[in-house]
Parts: sequence; C-alpha cells; structure tokens
Amino acid sequence: MHNGGELATLYCNQEMDTAVKSEVKSTASAGIESCKSELSALSDEIWRNPELGFNEHKAHELLTNFLEKKGFTVERSYTGIETAFRATFGSGRPNVCVICEYDALPEIGHACGHNLIAEAGVAAGLGLKAVLESKEMKGTVTIMGTPDEESKGGKVYLIEKGAFENIDLAMMVHPAPVNELKMAALACVDWKITYTGKAAHAAAFPWEGVNALDAAVMAYTSISALRQQMKPTCRVHGIISNGGAKPNIIPEKTELMYMIRGYKRTETLDLCARVRDCFDSAAIATGCQVKIEEDSKFFEDMNSNDTLAKLFLKNIEELGVLNMVESTGELGSTDMGNVSYIVPSIHPCYAIGSGEVNHTREFTAVTNTPEAHTATLTAAKAMAHTCIDVLTTDGLLEKIKEDFKTQ
Repeated sequence: MHNGGELATLYCNQEMDTAVKSEVKSTASAGIESCKSELSALSDEIWRNPELGFNEHKAHELLTNFLEKKGFTVERSYTGIETAFRATFGSGRPNVCVICEYDALPEIGHACGHNLIAEAGVAAGLGLKAVLESKEMKGTVTIMGTPDEESKGGKVYLIEKGAFENIDLAMMVHPAPVNELKMAALACVDWKITYTGKAAHAAAFPWEGVNALDAAVMAYTSISALRQQMKPTCRVHGIISNGGAKPNIIPEKTELMYMIRGYKRTETLDLCARVRDCFDSAAIATGCQVKIEEDSKFFEDMNSNDTLAKLFLKNIEELGVLNMVESTGELGSTDMGNVSYIVPSIHPCYAIGSGEVNHTREFTAVTNTPEAHTATLTAAKAMAHTCIDVLTTDGLLEKIKEDFKTQ
C-alpha cells in the first residue's frame, strides 16, 4: 500500500501505477458510500415533490444547500437561469463535469427518474471531491445542475450562456430498464402549430365560418400518411392540444403540439420541411391561417465519445455490472446531445426495476426504491472512476479530445 505522503506527490497528468490508481478509486467509492443515506434521502425528497421544467425550486434549494454544506463552492441560479446551478471543488485543469437533472413529467411525476440522475451527479461529485482533497491532486470537479430536460432544453440555454466553456469533458447517467453504454438519442425539435379560422354558429350559419379544427385534423392525417415514406430512424408524433370551444361553434382557433425527430440534424431538418408542407397545405385547403413556432430548443443527437465510453464500461464492469450492451437501438432525445457537440461527453443508461419503461407510472414507482438507489450509486462510482482515469493518466484527455474532433 502507498501511504498518503506518497500519494500527495502524484498530480494530474502524471501516470499512476495500477495499484495506486485502484487505491484512489477506492477513496472515491468510500466518499460516496459515506454519504449513502443522505444521498438516497435527497433523491427521495425530490421524488416526493415533483416539479416541472424551469420550476424546480425545491429541488434547486435541496441540491444547492446540500452541496454547499459538503464544501462545494455553489453558484445558485447559474448564468441567470433561476433553477440552474454550478457547484465546484478543486482547482486547475482538467475540469471534469458531472450533470444533474431534476425536472419531472406532468401528472406522472419522476417517471424518467431525474431524481436519481440528481443523486448520481451529486454522488460522483462527492467521490471526486474526496479524492481531490485527500490526495492533493490537481483538477476541478464541476457538478452542473441543468433544469428542464423534458421540455425546453435547459442545457441548451446553459450552452448559449457559456456554461461549458471551461469544461474539458461532461457525463451523466440515466435510469432505464436496461444497462446501455451509448443511448441512441435522436435530434429533435418541438413545434406548436396554431390554426386561425373564423367562428360561426355551427347549425344556423356554418357557411359563415372557417373551421380551424378541420385544418388540425387534416394536418394530423396528412402526417400519418407521410410516415410510410419516413426513414426507420425518423419519428413524428403530436397531439391536438386545443380543438375548439364548443361543438355548436365553428372552431376559430386550434392548436397542435408536435415533435419531429431524426438520426442527425440534417435528417431532422429535411423531415421538418416535409412536415411543414402538411401543416401549410391543411391551411390552404381550409382557408385558415397557420402559425408554426418552435416550442423548445433544437436537441442534437447524442455524440458519445468512444474513449470515454470504453473507460466507463471498464469501470462499471469492475464494479460488478457485466451485462451492459453498447446500444439497444431504442430511440429518444435529450439536450445532453447538445452538450456532446460542445465537449466530449457520455450518457450511459443503467438498469433499475424489473422491466418497467420510462415515462410510465410504473417507472415512477421504482425510482425511489432501495434497489434503484443501489444501482444509482454504482453508476455514480463508475463516473467518478472514469474521471479519475482522466485525472491520472498521461495523454488520456488528449486522446478523448482527439476522438471528439474526429467523431
């Protein structure tokens, strides 16, 4: 065993032998385990108080107060975004970033497990803090609190405000039904579509009206017909969120909400043009006016960094998770994709429950169980260990950044 005095001389970007690195990773894991009960309590309190995007005031307060108490330098309402935060510890580079999410879904609460994502980000940060202070290593850990992943794309707002400018790499983990190294996240845009017609008495003077509901229905069915010609990786799905006021009034205003997704940005933009034609043609056919607005930031596809992903896989396997697949092929979208085009990033998924799938009430029910907390802390340790590899291996960060340039 190496003693503390020997370890104190080992700084960032100096190669460690395997035994020493293993001891450093054990320090990180011990730092996480020492806060195990506090972390699960923190996550459960967020779970009991689900908040929608950009309104996560209680979660913001809980997380920032906790991190400040643990010795992090905390910036609340970071970059002017009320429920965002940044918590840092250490100094110098590399600056490794672990990400927290904590917004919930309407009506079904934490059905995507963002309470666990917050727990994992905080836990990984605590593990790295334990290493940086006890081993006197150079480097910075940043815990980034990112609101509203489910709707508007809080990470994109943070990117626009320069939040990731001094970050060398970023990572987060996500609860799911399976263990997955590289989530197949699609590029995505949300649209709000409004048709405006003219109201009239539906029985006495229907010919005086211009029916905005007809336009909405016509657009909906046109897009359904378009799906036959879409690529297998494309997705278009929506709802009629406002279908009119009363049956005896010709609807003068209707609204739809749609998500358009593709494998990459270019494919998504091409699909957007075809979908827009469906909305425009429905307006022409019915005599309505149509207005199409972006209802969220553009989500990029997930550009997982190969070197970081391989490191994470090695570390989580060493922690006993041996059934991680590279990709399930199941599709979704996340604003973490935007981060992955700014700095080298990964977004692995880890299994909780017994097959329950995200965005269901059944998944909500398993995101505050002891088993979910155990799996979350294992994933957090894997993140911390992966960051330790970067902090202690000569040339590794350069290789990660080279991958980032060429992927």
